[in-house]
Amino acid sequence: MSSRRPQGRSTRPTMRDVAERAGVALVTVSRVVNGIGAVREETADRVHAAISEIGYQRNEIARSLRPGQNSLTIGLLLGDLTNPFYASLAKAAVEVMADAGYAVLLSTADEDPEVERRAVGELIGRRVAGLIIVPDQGDHAFLREVNGHDQVPVVFVDRPATGAEADVVLVDNEGGGRTATQHLVDHGHRRIAILVAPSYYTTGRRLRGYRKALRHSGIDVDEALVVALPRGTTEEASAATHALLTSPNPPTAIFSTTSFLTEGVLRASRQLGAQVAVVGFDDFKLADMLPTPVTVVTSDTEELGRRAAHLLLDRIDGGTAPFQRIVLPSQLIARGTGETAPR
Repeated sequence: MSSRRPQGRSTRPTMRDVAERAGVALVTVSRVVNGIGAVREETADRVHAAISEIGYQRNEIARSLRPGQNSLTIGLLLGDLTNPFYASLAKAAVEVMADAGYAVLLSTADEDPEVERRAVGELIGRRVAGLIIVPDQGDHAFLREVNGHDQVPVVFVDRPATGAEADVVLVDNEGGGRTATQHLVDHGHRRIAILVAPSYYTTGRRLRGYRKALRHSGIDVDEALVVALPRGTTEEASAATHALLTSPNPPTAIFSTTSFLTEGVLRASRQLGAQVAVVGFDDFKLADMLPTPVTVVTSDTEELGRRAAHLLLDRIDGGTAPFQRIVLPSQLIARGTGETAPR
């Protein structure tokens, strides 16, 4: 991974150039070039024609310099593996890499900078061709040290990294937080609580969106309704919701910043028999099957993994375009809990 942003595309055509010329996906070009996987004869002919037209050649020198090219593996370093969000992201990334002929070594750091540093070193030591990393809040300048002579490309996903430049694929967390809060405001709510799971980036941006939506609507932010949870567990969210709804001046609506927190909010409000509007960030299994289906702000998690994998394939192929920062949109799915009017 380079410590400097490339200043332009290489004059040497890449597989992405071939894909654009042939009108096919990058993984299709990879299959044809590497002779891995099934491709329709007509499609393969288009790819070969595009290769001839633009003069594409595999960069065998670069491939030989990258330690991972012998094993055709990449490393995928995630956060909490029990989180369905990361499971969905990983599934999509693995499928793209498998289609291109790469195996995936999966690792997790559990938000611990030292564990992450060791995991990155171990993956590079296993001669991976590239890395997809969900970074923690630590300084990632160490990548220049463990990465040797800039040999292993890196793509960050879900969060940007500090101290390191690379391609990154994100979700519009701030926009999603603003959408969720504005939805509740539009349904008449003025006392809107927010439960915030710990995160140096994602839930912090969702909180920022919450504040912006309230200010935009002329509503003062009541800091007593901003509840930061130490670990972000379902149990903490349930306890916090119970405390909020039994307070002298309870909120009429709650915005929960993760699916784990949404589960806790629903559990506590049902136990209390409270009529409270709820919007959660991130969808979860059976959210649409509950007696009152859950309104959520969500994004295409699989697309997050796919985009990261495609970016990494392009870098492995020698692409030198400026680093990309891709932000995927979020959308609100109104199902019932977020449309409850205040009482």
